[in-house]
Amino acid sequence: QPAPSSLVPPAPASAPAAAAAAASASVSASASSSSSSSAVLAPVSIRATAVYWDLDIPTNAVIKERASFELLPPHPEVEMLRAQLTVKLRQHYQELCQQREGIEPPRDSFNRWLLERKAIDKGNDPLLPSDCDPVVSPSMFREVMNDIPIRLSRIKYREEARRLLFKYAESAKRMIESRNASPDIRKTVKWNVEDTFNWLRKEPSATKEDYMERLEHLRKQCGPHVAAVAKDSVEAICGKIYCISGEYVKRVREKHLAILCECNMSEELERPEVMDRLVYCYPSRLAYPTIPLPRVEMHFENDIACVRYKGEARKISRNYLSKLEQLYRYSCIDDPRFEKFLARVWCLLRRYQSMFGLGTHEGTGLQGALPVSVFETLNKQFGVTFECFASPLNCYFRQYCSAFPDTDGYFGSRGTFWVIQTSHSLSLCLFLNGETLQHRLWSEWRGASLSGTRFSSQPMNMSTEAEHSTSAKRKTSIIKLCTQQLSSSCRMMLDLQNGSLCRSGCRN
Repeated sequence: QPAPSSLVPPAPASAPAAAAAAASASVSASASSSSSSSAVLAPVSIRATAVYWDLDIPTNAVIKERASFELLPPHPEVEMLRAQLTVKLRQHYQELCQQREGIEPPRDSFNRWLLERKAIDKGNDPLLPSDCDPVVSPSMFREVMNDIPIRLSRIKYREEARRLLFKYAESAKRMIESRNASPDIRKTVKWNVEDTFNWLRKEPSATKEDYMERLEHLRKQCGPHVAAVAKDSVEAICGKIYCISGEYVKRVREKHLAILCECNMSEELERPEVMDRLVYCYPSRLAYPTIPLPRVEMHFENDIACVRYKGEARKISRNYLSKLEQLYRYSCIDDPRFEKFLARVWCLLRRYQSMFGLGTHEGTGLQGALPVSVFETLNKQFGVTFECFASPLNCYFRQYCSAFPDTDGYFGSRGTFWVIQTSHSLSLCLFLNGETLQHRLWSEWRGASLSGTRFSSQPMNMSTEAEHSTSAKRKTSIIKLCTQQLSSSCRMMLDLQNGSLCRSGCRN
């Protein structure tokens, strides 16, 4: 495509090509062994044996030049404190759910809370929220309410259905008796519960379908009343978690500023003037200068690299460490000798581990991936070179947006998608995972369509696939190939080349 005359040319490519698809790195926390090894400055001997990315594809993304991110530079000490406080916050959430509602926290609900808050937070911490409106998270509130009075699971056998019906009735009665409910609500719930108990005694040989039908009837009769008496308590849980998070953000900030003082650096910034021009999309940069980083060690256990700081090891496969090295060579401009490479890798791994949790298989529902053929098709047929929601670990292209500009910018992240301002000559590959992100995205696009200033110099038009393309049949077949590879995430493909949005499908 013809580039505007004011474009700044991209940096020359130097890394070898690698064809494959996005995949998530297996990053797991472990207790470190006592063996020590010297720090590796530039892991030039690391070579990938299998690759799932192509970092040789140049960008065709054009953006308005932007100011640097006013985030403090990552440091292992700060990242360790943030991780410890995030674990404490998870524990507080679990205790509040158990003590106030008598339930376990919904699986991965804390992780989804972090993502939802991240989309609207205006605070100064890259992970923990501290400045959100509303204070009560709709995502956390809805998920906790869905598990009150008990969590309903999939039923396979008749006895399970009978037991679940009895447990639901018993829990609903206990909750109404222990909460501040009106006499009419108490009477209604108790009558339906007693009616259910009588039915269970009279129908000992009912079928699974009968039990499930009775459970659905009980939920319709008692569910709204149970939700009404639990509403204030659940809102208090959400508000309490948010307030504790705000306190933890202050502690992390104080720790970070103390490290800056030790390095004779000030919190005050000189903000250079940003030129009003178009440039090829470049990795995110921090406004604060780099700071000295402590020694981080690394050793290999077969195909696993163990990156250790102060006895805490982060594990990553050799292939993905090689990928991070390639991205670092492309994107980092302040560390040509790789003296800070391992420290920054440790911070990156620690950050994502804090976000997804330490439990077995925890956070796996937040990861979406595609096979090789889909990414190749997106690139060859649509000219896609950019991912809107990715990370250094699971990106396919070397240009992408991610959640954490401070840790990910050294490895090619262009910052968060919400702040990037694109021109009309940008092809994007967008895969959303999460209801809150979808709502945020559509609201942003709606605002752009009305104002015509966020994404393009021209207002954006919402159009269907057939309306957008002259070769609708061919693109339809390709889009079907792409969308068949995803099961539970929102699938959209953007083509902003003509200032319009082509939505190929959206399903939760």
